[in-house]
Amino acid sequence: MCGIVGLFLKDASLEISLGNLLSEMLVTMTDRGPDSAGIAIYAQKESGRSKFTIQSDDSGHAFNDLHKELTKSLGCKVNVQVNNTHAVVTLDEGATNKFPEALKSINPQIRIMSLGSSLEIYKEVGLPKNVIQRFNISKMSGRHGIGHTRMATESAVTTMGAHPFNTGLDQCLVHNGSLSNHNSLRRRLRREGVHIETENDTEVGAAYLTWKMQNGASLDEALQSSLENLDGFFTFVVGTEDGFGVVRDPIACKPAVMAETDQYVAFGSEYRALVNLPEIERAQVWEPEPATVYFWKH
Repeated sequence: MCGIVGLFLKDASLEISLGNLLSEMLVTMTDRGPDSAGIAIYAQKESGRSKFTIQSDDSGHAFNDLHKELTKSLGCKVNVQVNNTHAVVTLDEGATNKFPEALKSINPQIRIMSLGSSLEIYKEVGLPKNVIQRFNISKMSGRHGIGHTRMATESAVTTMGAHPFNTGLDQCLVHNGSLSNHNSLRRRLRREGVHIETENDTEVGAAYLTWKMQNGASLDEALQSSLENLDGFFTFVVGTEDGFGVVRDPIACKPAVMAETDQYVAFGSEYRALVNLPEIERAQVWEPEPATVYFWKH
């Protein structure tokens, strides 16, 4: 039992409030998962620049002079903005593929949480309210975002095991449920050259979608394929650079509710996650259908 939230903004005037709205939504889901929590924010991007979110348990030391070492290693301007145990690194787009190896050579203990052009992921062990306060997420702005609070069932409670999982450029996934064929699918994906960091079943789901899209599928097609190739019970919310998608397995035993107005589309594991959204009383509210893909984009 985990808690999921998602918010896609149609009204640009709400973008300054995205972090605050998502934070309130996620805190209401605390009792669905007290182990760890995380939020993905799709913020503004800089033309010609890539963005990585990184994490270190020893951030006070690990991030010191990191921008200088990366600038020297990559041969381009690098900016490192520290936020508690995380930092957002921006660099020239041409150095994107070189960054992981450069970072590993400088400090192999620093872990990559996300990569893309607009995506930032903040996640740690602990209650949603504590994670939100730690990273000051309530003050963040953006166009859309998703969040998760976890009750661990099949893998360790760690930062890397927390959701969201990022496995492709500006793509991330949160999940409520359990995939029964994740071990065999992980082996298959690794044979295909897909990098999977943890033993968490959700990361396998995220990596599967990335693999399908790298082989020419649209997100809609990848989500449709997941209904055929992923065994178990699941509700997925997927974030991309320009929107987010929702899909539930054919049995749909995991709770989910959606709301749409002229200003936003919102997702919650339960309706109480939505009650404080602007003009929620005027929203169209419904339960997403089983085995049906929903997607909104800017």
